[in-house]
Amino acid sequence: MKEKLFAFIGGCEALALELETELCKYPAISPDNGGEGEWDKCEFLQSWLKAQGITDQERYDSPDPRAKNGVRPNLVATVPGKDKDPNSPRFWVMSHIDVVPPGEASLWKTDPWKAVVEEGGTRKDGTPVGKKLIGRGVEDNQQGLTASVLAALAFVKQGITPEKTIKLLFASDEENGSNYGVKWLLKNHPGVFHKNDIVVIPDSGSMDGSAIEIAEKNHMWIKIITKGLQAHAARPHTGKNAYVAAADLTVRLYHGLPEKFSEKDPLFEPDCSTFAPTRKEPNVPNINTIPGEDVFYCDMRILPLHKTDDVLKEVDRIKAEVEKKYGVTIEYKIGQRNESPPTSPDSPLIKALSKSIEEVYGIKTKNIGVGGGTFAAFLRKEDIDCAVWARFDGTAHQPNEYTIIDNILGDAKVMALMMSQS
Repeated sequence: MKEKLFAFIGGCEALALELETELCKYPAISPDNGGEGEWDKCEFLQSWLKAQGITDQERYDSPDPRAKNGVRPNLVATVPGKDKDPNSPRFWVMSHIDVVPPGEASLWKTDPWKAVVEEGGTRKDGTPVGKKLIGRGVEDNQQGLTASVLAALAFVKQGITPEKTIKLLFASDEENGSNYGVKWLLKNHPGVFHKNDIVVIPDSGSMDGSAIEIAEKNHMWIKIITKGLQAHAARPHTGKNAYVAAADLTVRLYHGLPEKFSEKDPLFEPDCSTFAPTRKEPNVPNINTIPGEDVFYCDMRILPLHKTDDVLKEVDRIKAEVEKKYGVTIEYKIGQRNESPPTSPDSPLIKALSKSIEEVYGIKTKNIGVGGGTFAAFLRKEDIDCAVWARFDGTAHQPNEYTIIDNILGDAKVMALMMSQS
C-alpha cells in the first residue's frame, strides 16, 4: 500500500500547483484585519474537493455580521475508514484557510494574490531546492492544507480504504485567535471531535522537518489603561501624568515579571517566559497638555509550569505600587488568554509521527515547545492529542512568502503513511 500511496503523491506536482495557485486568488483576511473573511475561499475549496472525489463534506458556519454573507465558514471533509465503530478514534489533519494581509506592497517582488513559480533557488540556509511557489498564504497555511488533501486523495483516487477514518478540517480565523474557528467549534459543536482522536496540525515546523511541536507556552494579551488627571503642561503639578505612570509601570513589568517567573525549560526557544510591551495607543494630540489617560499592551508567553492567574497576581501587586506613587488608577483588560497541557512525548501519536518522518525524510526527530500559538492549545485543553508539524522554511507573514513544492509532496507522504496505519 505504501508504494502505491507514495507513487500517487509523487506524481501530484501539477495538482499541488493547481490547488495552491487557485487558493492564493482568494484574500481570506479576517474582518479584524480589514477583510471580508473566508467565504469565497471556502466555497472554492468545497467545489474543488468535490470535483476531485472528496464528496463527504460538512460545513459549520460561525456567525459574524462583519464578514461576507455574515459567517466564517469551517469545513470538514471525510474519507471513511475500515473501522466503522462511531466511537473509534479518527485521524485528523487540521489546517486554516485564513491568511494575514500582505503588508507593505513595495516589499513584494510579485503580486501577493497571484502565485508565481520560481525555478531553482535555495532555502534560507543556502541548500538548493527545486520549485518554489511565491504568494501570500502559500506556506501559511496552504502548504499544510494542500499536503493533507493530496494525502487523502491518494486513498480516494486509488480506491484504497484507510484503516481509520480520515478527517480534514479547514478552519477560519486562526490568525486572530480562532474565535470563529476551532474555539467556536469546540464550544458549539463539541460532537465534531472525539476525546480519543489524534490530530496533526501542519502549521509550524523546521526547515529539515525534524521538529515536532508538543507544547505551547501559556499565552496572554492584556490592555493596560492608566487614568490620571489632564492639565496644562506649564503647570504639571496640577495634573496627574498618566503617561509617566504608564511608562514606569511598563518598565516595572518588563523587568519585574521575568525576575518573578525566572524558571527555564529547554523544550522551548527562548527557554524562558517572556513579557513584551508592544502596542501603545496615542494619548493627547498636542505637546502642551499633560495626558490624563494612557493605554499600552503586553504580550505574555508564559512557560506551562506557571498559571496565568499567578502572573496576574504579580501584575496587580506591581500596578498597586505605581497607583500609590503617582495617584493614578490602573485597570487592565484581558484579550487572548489560553493555557493548555503538553502532549506526552510518549503518546502513540508522537511515536507514529516520528517514525513516519524518519521513513520519508530520513532524519531523526526532536520534540519542541513554541511560544507562538496554534489551535493545538485549544484541543489539548480538551484532552485531545495533537502534534504540530510540517517541513517549513518559515516565511509566514513575511513579504515574498514562499513554499517549496518538495515540502508539500514530502509532507503529504508523511500524512498518508500515518493514515495507512491502524
